[in-house]
Amino acid sequence: MRKSRSKQRSINPFPLLIAVVLAVISLSLIFYLLFGSSQAKEEKEESTDTSLEKNSHENAENKKEVASAKEVQSVSKEQQKSEATLGAEDKNTTFFDENTTIEEKVTNLVAKMTLQEKIGQLMVVGFQSNQPDEHIKTMINDYKVGGVILFDRNMINPEQVASLNNQLQNLAMKNEKQIPLTISIDQEGGQIVRMREQVSTIPSQQSLGQKNNPKAVYDTAYHTGTELSAMGFNVNFAPVLDLSDTDSRSFGTDPEKVNTLGSQVVTGLMDSGMVATLKHFPGNGRSNVDPHIETSSVEANKLDLETKDIYPFKKMIENVDNNRFYIMVTHIKYPTYDKVNPASISPIIIQDLLRKELGFKGIVVTDDLEMGAVNKYFTYEDLGYNAIKAGADMLLVCHTFENQQRVFNGIIKAVESKKLSEERIDESVKRILTNKLTVIKNTQVDPVKAEAIIGK
Repeated sequence: MRKSRSKQRSINPFPLLIAVVLAVISLSLIFYLLFGSSQAKEEKEESTDTSLEKNSHENAENKKEVASAKEVQSVSKEQQKSEATLGAEDKNTTFFDENTTIEEKVTNLVAKMTLQEKIGQLMVVGFQSNQPDEHIKTMINDYKVGGVILFDRNMINPEQVASLNNQLQNLAMKNEKQIPLTISIDQEGGQIVRMREQVSTIPSQQSLGQKNNPKAVYDTAYHTGTELSAMGFNVNFAPVLDLSDTDSRSFGTDPEKVNTLGSQVVTGLMDSGMVATLKHFPGNGRSNVDPHIETSSVEANKLDLETKDIYPFKKMIENVDNNRFYIMVTHIKYPTYDKVNPASISPIIIQDLLRKELGFKGIVVTDDLEMGAVNKYFTYEDLGYNAIKAGADMLLVCHTFENQQRVFNGIIKAVESKKLSEERIDESVKRILTNKLTVIKNTQVDPVKAEAIIGK
């Protein structure tokens, strides 16, 4: 029994160990093949998913960039459009378009204007405030008036006046046709000076006439015009061409001297960018009655009037571009021409004498229709249309909103009732627009600059 056990213990274990090792290696290889392949597949899928996600993210980012680029492009286009629009407004393309001639622009504008817009262009109105109030806003926005006149009541200092005139022009430029205003003033010199304490000294025409120095007259007019232009004015109701040896507003009684000195005023104002106004046709000098208060008549024959009172007007019409100055007709009567009507509503004096005989082709403006010489004897409804029918182009209504409305409505009714033709209105509107296109180069001035130079 012992021998047998001893024999058993002597068995060699090495082959068995090798078999176990080989079995473990085989199992490990099988495990690797099974699970390693699966993991690789998962990693590949994960890698694919990551790649897809990355690509998706990149596509999304690209789309965002494209969208952003399109948005920027769109904004840029809108900005360009906006800038172009602003540029168009700054250039006032409706009125100041340089691609057409003045004649073409006038014809196109008149063809597109309503009757109300045309009548508005005939009116020059005043108001009471030193800033745009409801009165003047209504006249510009609703009645489309073509002109404004300022008085001392509207004026404080150069900067304020320049700012006010800018605001008035801005109101006009917001209207559909974008037609700028004539902004006018009576700045004759002597007793008739607006904002006297703020502007440079302007001698009276009488004192200038006594010195009889044409250069001094030109220099005064040019300096006056430069100051007015700096404040945004474009029309000065000067010079006075009435013959008188007593009126401080007159150069004197010598028709030739009045013509010479008057032409220097016109030239000086023109050179400074202003429109001048010859007044008061056919001559107030013989009357001692103030037309602001009452009417009067000049008892003189045609030869006497035409060789004296009318002579300075005649020479100016012959020698100066008629589109660069207005002629203001007076409310005084001249029975040798018209026994019934004052000059301002006389077709004989305006059409026959001034237009046909003297050949004036420019703008005829009435003196203020609120003067006693006419408003005591005519209604405002009648005054307006009668003046236009007689041949006037512009109507001054300097003070009262209600009277301005009456003049406007009177012209409307006259056209509707066939007392006045729209063709006659068109003639005046064409003259006014032609003058504006010739003279008005911009509608804005620098208030700070005006304050700095005026009166200095």
